[in-house]
Amino acid sequence: MQLFNTLSGKKETFVPLNPDHIKMYVCGPTVYDFAHIGNARPAVMFDILYRLLTKQYKKVSYARNITDIDDKINNAAKEQGVEIGVITKKTEAYFKEDMASLNVLEPTYQPRATETIPEMISMIQALVNKKHAYAAEGHVLFDVNSFDDYGALSKRSLDDMIAGARVEVAPYKKNAHDFVLWKPSSNDQPGWESPWGYGRPGWHIECSAMIEKHLETPIDIHAGGHDLVFPHHENEIAQGTCAHDGQLYSKYWMHNGMIQVEGKKMSKSLGNFFTVRDLLSQYSGEIIRLTILSTHYRQPLNWTKDALEQSKNILNKFKTALAKIDSAERMEFEPRAEFLDALEDDLNTPAAISLMHECVGELNKADENSKERLASELLTMGWYLGLFEQMEASLELSEDEIKTLVEQRDQAKKSKDWAKADQIRDDLKNQGILLEDGHNGTTWRAT
Repeated sequence: MQLFNTLSGKKETFVPLNPDHIKMYVCGPTVYDFAHIGNARPAVMFDILYRLLTKQYKKVSYARNITDIDDKINNAAKEQGVEIGVITKKTEAYFKEDMASLNVLEPTYQPRATETIPEMISMIQALVNKKHAYAAEGHVLFDVNSFDDYGALSKRSLDDMIAGARVEVAPYKKNAHDFVLWKPSSNDQPGWESPWGYGRPGWHIECSAMIEKHLETPIDIHAGGHDLVFPHHENEIAQGTCAHDGQLYSKYWMHNGMIQVEGKKMSKSLGNFFTVRDLLSQYSGEIIRLTILSTHYRQPLNWTKDALEQSKNILNKFKTALAKIDSAERMEFEPRAEFLDALEDDLNTPAAISLMHECVGELNKADENSKERLASELLTMGWYLGLFEQMEASLELSEDEIKTLVEQRDQAKKSKDWAKADQIRDDLKNQGILLEDGHNGTTWRAT
């Protein structure tokens, strides 16, 4: 299997640290509001990797965190006049419901930041003891100058990173680019007792502590959105490496591209901000999932209504072909080698989907002896991509209604009313139904 490693800047053959136990971590949501489509992309894309790994290795431990300590959560709680737990528990439940609707498998671990405070304090103390962090005015900060490899992930010099980032200038910092591991909390903010006073953790330390608690370093794969490369993942490498005296933190780093909407950056201010829940009111979870998979994960994904409609039609085509075979069973047959080759080539889901189209074409033309095998193969490919959990085709017309329209078109052709016949054909095509005229009459299939 070949994976693109952000750290090396190239595709590498995946060689696990321990083939008997693969360890993978993906940065999860901050639970203060409904998950948007940008939150869904890493959950879906690295779900594909998780599925692939579970078929190749006997044990895979996968952790995806829940950040339930954050100033955005504090602000939302203040606005609503409730405790932060009211916000986070409700929003976490919404996130899990939405991901289930997208057929995302549950990770092995879904740790919360609030449940990992002792581990964070312990790691911060270790960094202080090793002279990689220092306490100042109720804060504890990581000394970036103490880690020579800082910047290796983002491929930028320290000066470039400072120039391109919002660096908090504070008198208690030794250097402007030092980042917060612990900060003081006021009486109206959530906090915990620590050796440095009542306070709460900085964002970056959360993931390192959760990895240490549930997976232990080093891990094989660390993944998330491209926006996390700097500063979040850069800071994770620094603190995670230094806390363990230079030990490898994660061998492979993977990052998915960002989402645009109709060619523009997704933003609430532009009115083009979509939550998963918004989309689920209009499209099935599988249509949304297939739209995410239609673009290679490292590329920007342009989210459009046309793309959703195309995914809807593709799923209808696949499910209509499968509906004709009652006896097919998932996983009875291994998918064709080219399909696995595509996924093992840095999760090339567009190529994998193309091979599913080929399989459907063969299935629609197959004799009775081959149909069951091809349908089972298609179901198996669907499992790897997280499809066909919701097997109903979302055709706007019932089969009886389609049959009636086909008969009306046949009658129009007999009456030489070509305009009406063409109109019926075009109307059906617009609804995802393709008519095919042959010697034995007219047949139809979903496109």
